[in-house]
Amino acid sequence: MRHRAEQQSVPVYLVGGPVRDVLLDRPIGDLDFVIEGDAPALARDLAAEVGGVAVVHHAFRTATVSVGDDRVDIVTARSESYPRPGALPKITPGTIADDLARRDLSINAMALPLGGDRQRLLDPNGGARDLSAGVVRTLHDRSFVDDPTRVFRAARYEQRLGFRIDDETACHLERAVACGHVKVLSPDRVRHEIERVLNEAQPALALGRLAGLGVLAEISESWSGVDGLFRLYSEHCKGNGRPLGSVITPMMYLAALVYPLTPGRMESLVSRLNMPNSWSKVSRDTLAVRDLKAELSDPALPNSQTVRLLTGISEDALLAVARVTSSAAVARRIRSFLGELKSITPALDGDDLLELGAPSGPQLGRILDELFDAKLDGGVNTIEDEHRFVREALVRIGDEPGG
Repeated sequence: MRHRAEQQSVPVYLVGGPVRDVLLDRPIGDLDFVIEGDAPALARDLAAEVGGVAVVHHAFRTATVSVGDDRVDIVTARSESYPRPGALPKITPGTIADDLARRDLSINAMALPLGGDRQRLLDPNGGARDLSAGVVRTLHDRSFVDDPTRVFRAARYEQRLGFRIDDETACHLERAVACGHVKVLSPDRVRHEIERVLNEAQPALALGRLAGLGVLAEISESWSGVDGLFRLYSEHCKGNGRPLGSVITPMMYLAALVYPLTPGRMESLVSRLNMPNSWSKVSRDTLAVRDLKAELSDPALPNSQTVRLLTGISEDALLAVARVTSSAAVARRIRSFLGELKSITPALDGDDLLELGAPSGPQLGRILDELFDAKLDGGVNTIEDEHRFVREALVRIGDEPGG
């Protein structure tokens, strides 16, 4: 990257997250570069040189070069202006100083020049000082008004790094939320920010903070209760040795968030976030399982009925409900299904039954269903038991009128 930029006499800088994480001695993820030149053109040249793929976003003068699992973001240095709160910015090419001044937080507004023999940190906004102080701070008092998605980022970085949002920034954030600026964000922009939160190492912390700041309630007026979220998180932190659900996925956190909602509120949230199918299925499945509490907590419920009730339900939804529910019986039932019942199948299949003399058609399906239920409920255990069950079923069917 540096070599290619120097060949074209283009100033290039490592910026944002990588610089922050180097100073914090944290692992670095994707690399972000700013150039005072044509980023898409440089990205295409770089991709051709390394055998990668360049994806260009002309409207923002940005590009991403991917080589296998590695990626590099390259941005044209620019300034931004916002025609109204929550609108996408108008872009004007600029200098590295302009580019750092447009950023969200001081700790993300530092750059390291890659050209020349000496490299010195560019930090016009006091980001290094805020890193030392453990502070999350915006660059100006209209930051959250110009781009309300920054309220999500402030909470994410505060919780990820164990920092605190400084008092003045907190006042600006609360005012932006109170003025309804989060509500003007498009569904896709809100969902992308929620997705970034869900993919944090400890999303419960950032989600709890967003709830406390009133941000989640701005997305959905009933999406502010986080008791289930923290039950999920605390169960995970206990390290209780349960074999199931030892890893909490992002979709399990989503399930815990929607768990208290009514179906109507949940569907409104699906629409508000323009949820993809994977999200909406987890959300709907979570409420479906929650509403089976009476059936699943019945000690007389046979295993076969448990399987019928829970087959087809998202595993993320099941694992989340097992941790969030107040019913120990429901939790046990779900874990039994995931750990054992869902993998139980008879040894005999349809072809075997035909060889044993079963008629094809609906009667074959009926015998298979009955055999499956008997296997789940303990009526048959061995292959010999299955053969005996099928022979008895054939006799019974033969004795039926029209059999």
